[in-house]
Amino acid sequence: MRRRLVNALLAAAPAALLEAQAPVLPGTPAPKAAKPPIAPGTPAPKPAEPLAEGPVIRTTVNVVLVPTTVTDNKGNVVNGLQPQDFELYDNGKLQQINRDVAFLPLSMVICIQRSANIEAILPKIRRMGNVIHDLLVGQDGEVAIVSFDHRIETLQDFTNDPDLINAAVEKLRAGGQNSRLNDSIQHAIRMLRSRRDRRRVILLISETLDRSSEARVKEVATELQIHNVDVYTLNISRVISRLTEKPQVPRPDPLPPGARPRPGMAAGDPTTQAQMTGTFGYGADFVPVIEEIFRATKAIFVKNPAEVYTQFTGGREYSFITQADLEEAIGKIGSEIRSQYILSYTPNNKLEGGFHTIRVVVNRPNLKVRTRPGYWMAAVVE
Repeated sequence: MRRRLVNALLAAAPAALLEAQAPVLPGTPAPKAAKPPIAPGTPAPKPAEPLAEGPVIRTTVNVVLVPTTVTDNKGNVVNGLQPQDFELYDNGKLQQINRDVAFLPLSMVICIQRSANIEAILPKIRRMGNVIHDLLVGQDGEVAIVSFDHRIETLQDFTNDPDLINAAVEKLRAGGQNSRLNDSIQHAIRMLRSRRDRRRVILLISETLDRSSEARVKEVATELQIHNVDVYTLNISRVISRLTEKPQVPRPDPLPPGARPRPGMAAGDPTTQAQMTGTFGYGADFVPVIEEIFRATKAIFVKNPAEVYTQFTGGREYSFITQADLEEAIGKIGSEIRSQYILSYTPNNKLEGGFHTIRVVVNRPNLKVRTRPGYWMAAVVE
């Protein structure tokens, strides 16, 4: 019996080996692998669901916040309005106002320039700790202090403690020559985006000129819109900073003594005259004036970053020269923030890409409305 079983196995082995080594002809379906046996009591596997045709599109609902200031003909703030007193239009289409909050707890980041050219102005700012807490932050708000030149440094994270605010502002010291205005605003946005269910505001105390930022104005403005951040500015006059800045140490003359031509030793050709007078006849002291005129002329066509951010978010620009001007401007900013209506809505025209204009109307006579002009939106596919 055992000999017959061994002979049967030896006879079947060559056939199995030939079957395993046989080539598969083109077009011949591959043999199906044997399914493992299913143990008794194991539920049968569910059939695989068919894949959906085309890409899966996921959309998110965008809520737009619209801080709105309402004043009468004399400029006085009007309080006590209700949601039904407002009409809000997005690209000319009437929207449903979801929420009207007369007050939200404030989260503010104050970005302060500390470049070397404004060293004479920093003492005024260092005395503003108590004013910042009393007129801006209040009892329910919080503030963070950021300084910038060619570096960006967080002097104080969000706090409501007036002593910590004072200590942070007093740390301000003049630094390098550059001013990374755009980068400081972007840094402040990243600090604010984690503050949930709060009013998000950036106060910029600086010149209106950016020097050496990596971020571009368009990038920063887009982030301001996405995270519903408003920008107010206290502009430092560049004329004042030019008049009060310390002169820089002159660079060493690359030419050795006696090598530069003199009027009695060289012909009066244009090159020699340019070397003697500097800047081809204007004189070395006139170079900053030329630069300032060029920047001012350019600003007629290309807005400065501070102006772009305030107009785009519905904020406002202020300027100061004296200590009293600075305190008055901070008081006005705090009063406006506390008196604004925060309208919110979900756009019903998200298929329209590009810039969306915002228009707010108050259904009462002789009232003026100021709000953000609009926002950018990529078209959403439903």
